[in-house]
Amino acid sequence: MVQKGGYYIIKEEIMPEILKKTVKAKELLRSGKAKTVNQATEMVGMSRSAFYKYKDYIFPFYEASMGKIVTISLLLEHIPGILSSILDEIAKAHGNILTINQNIPIQNMASVTISFETGNMNQNIEELLEMIQNKQGVQKVDIIAQG
Repeated sequence: MVQKGGYYIIKEEIMPEILKKTVKAKELLRSGKAKTVNQATEMVGMSRSAFYKYKDYIFPFYEASMGKIVTISLLLEHIPGILSSILDEIAKAHGNILTINQNIPIQNMASVTISFETGNMNQNIEELLEMIQNKQGVQKVDIIAQG
């Protein structure tokens, strides 16, 4: 049974356009590029009523993950230094690593789980995960928990 008021993580590719526009309008207001809601909604091409309907219910993942513990799962090629370079990226972003679990490589691939705190990060989690995903030897990165 699904609880009402729960949270979901969905990929942007399948989000309805109105929700994408709401997030863009909120970003314009937050950054100061738009001074009023009217200006922000005009810039993204949506009505003010739609903005007010959704604004309190849609947030970029990085906003929801700040000050939290995030656990990521990685599938890595068995290459010397790959895990170290990932840990360096998290440290550069000021993520505080709490746990690291690495399995023995099987068929030249190892699964790794890393939990870290995001409270002091100077980079949003989406950018960090994209940087990690683009590293040579990283086959897959998934967020498996946030709390």
